[in-house]
This record gives sequence, structure tokens and C-alpha cells, in this order.
Amino acid sequence: MDLFNVYKRWDIEPVRGCGSTLWDAQGKEYLDLYGGHAVISIGHSHPHYVEAVSRQIAQLGFYSNAVQNSLQDTLADKLGRISGYPDYQLFLCNSGAEANENALKLASFHTGRSKVLAFGGAFHGRTGGAVSVTDNPKIRAPFNATDKVTFVPLGDLEAARRELSTNAYAAVIIEGIQGVAGIVLPSDGFLKDLRALCDKTGTLLVADEIQSGCGRTGRFFAHQHAGIQADLVTMAKGLAGGIPIGAVLINPTIQASYGLLGTTFGGNHIACAAAIAVLEVIEKENLVAHAAKLGDWFRQQLEGDKALVEYRGRGLMIGLEIKPGFVGLRDRLLQEKHIFTGASGERVIRLLPALNLPEEGAQKFVEAWKDLTK
Repeated sequence: MDLFNVYKRWDIEPVRGCGSTLWDAQGKEYLDLYGGHAVISIGHSHPHYVEAVSRQIAQLGFYSNAVQNSLQDTLADKLGRISGYPDYQLFLCNSGAEANENALKLASFHTGRSKVLAFGGAFHGRTGGAVSVTDNPKIRAPFNATDKVTFVPLGDLEAARRELSTNAYAAVIIEGIQGVAGIVLPSDGFLKDLRALCDKTGTLLVADEIQSGCGRTGRFFAHQHAGIQADLVTMAKGLAGGIPIGAVLINPTIQASYGLLGTTFGGNHIACAAAIAVLEVIEKENLVAHAAKLGDWFRQQLEGDKALVEYRGRGLMIGLEIKPGFVGLRDRLLQEKHIFTGASGERVIRLLPALNLPEEGAQKFVEAWKDLTK
């Protein structure tokens, strides 16, 4: 049997990792500034993480949500405190797409409305509801077509106001920072105005923090830079350091009932142990502040660089839009300098490193960049 060939892969197989360093099957060493797409939030093989996950799997790997699981309570308490949402409720699932599916479903149940407002450039996942609010027709099958979703340009408050004035919308869904679109930031002012508009029209605000959460931007959630709270916040990626997990933080005014949501694997013992360990490392090592500080350093080193059209991002969620003459730079960084980075199309290089990336790793990247663009 062959694999279903839907991924464009490099001809490299990492077999070992430590911190922000990877080694392939031939023993070649790489600097990882991609983090498996913002997943490896505390670096590869962090000792505290390895110990916590190993201990849990040796005790109990899985039982369903038909029984009590105190690890879920521990995770909820810790996540609520660290995130600044201590009074919210938590639903655990398995991925970011699932988190968005459940958030949108909750918004519809709570408001009794059926429509969702989303934004140009958005990416919220590949499952049915999540892909319907994703602005990419190439991955939205005819089966997913719906008139329940409207897209307006990111930042266009008047367009959002016109749509929401119909009182037909259950939710507005917005990324704290658009990742797949190329690290595109909604302005703080726009987020504040959108929050006020949702309050006025009885629409729930869903903040998709799947890529931008867990402290990556120098605040625990990217939308917190604007000083707002969302009604529903979705998480995944970096929350459990590579073990699948998704989460929805839910406004306490939204009521739960038995059977309203459900999942077999969501919130399982291993995933919870992993997420707790990740949050403990983030807190103990002060990684949110480190991400902010190192992000400022990257900006100082690279903003205005001759190879760049624009430096975008916050903290360690960085988009480097390159000029046409430098297309192919990402491949050269990997092939010649052995540095993993992400991308959005051919023109945007994305840096999504571990939050504990050491300063010497950041310096190595900048030196490699300068050498390849001189």
C-alpha cells in the first residue's frame, strides 16, 4: 500500500531532536525554526516533558470520558490561570480543526443563529465546518459549500458592521494573527471595534489562537495585545508539544448539557499530561517574556533588510516577505545552512521556533540570512 500523496515533503527524515536542534538519519544537524508548524513550543525532548509523558503512559495511557480524569481538572486550572481566562470553561478535543468546529457549534446553539462571519485570508482547518470558514476554495470541496458563511476583508469594520446588523450571525471567527496567509495581523483597534460590534449585535467572538497561542506572540494569546477577551478561544498546536490535543475556552455564560459536545480521544490521559508539562515549562522558564524579547531582537536585526518587502509578526511568530529576486531563499536556508523554516507561498518565510530558542540559535539564523542575501 502506498501513502496518499498529498504532502510536498523535503527529502529529509529527522530522527532525533533536542531543544531547537534536529538530526537526520545520516547524522546531519539542523537548526529548527519551524517547530513542526508551531507545535514544538518548548523544544524537542525537553526533560520535564519526557519525564511527565513517560510516567503517565507507564501508569495509564487511556480511558474514555465515561470516567473521571483529574488530569483534565489540573489542566483546566493551570490553563485558566496562565492564559488570563480563569473563570472560563474548558472542552478538550484532538486538533485545531475540531476546536473550531466545536466553538462554532456552541455559538450556534447559544445564540440560536446559523451564520458565521469570517475574514479574507483566514485558515481555520480542513474539516467540514472549519474549512467552510477558511478562505481557500482549493481545499473546500463541493460538499463543504454553504451559504451560512460570509467573508469580508480583514480590517474592514464597515463590511463587518453591515453583515452583523442583520442579526443572523451566531459568531465572528478571527485568528489572533493569520498564519497560513503569511503572518497577517489584524490591528489592535480593529479587534477592539470588532469586540464592541459583537457585543452590540449579540454575536459571539471566536478567537482562533491555534497557531498564535501558548505565548508565541509575547502574550499568552495574540488577541490580548488588543486588551480584549473573546467569548470562545480555540487552541491546539503548541499546547501539548506534539501530542494531539485541541481545546476550547468557553465563556461561563454558555451553558453545558450532557451530550452537547463529545469526543472519544479528547482530553485523554497522555495528552493532558503532555499539556500540563508544556504549561509548567512555559511558566517556570518564563517563555512568554522570552518570546517577546527574542522577537524584538529579530525585528531589530531584520526589519528594513534589503531582501525584505516587509517584516511582520509579534514575538516568535514572524513573517518575512521577501523580494522577487530572493525567491528560493527558504530552500537555500535548508540546503546550504541546514535551517528549517516555514513558508506561505514563495514569498513569505515563516519563523515559528520553540519559545525557548536560545539567543545563539537566533544569531545563527541572522548570520545565515545575511550571508545568503549579501
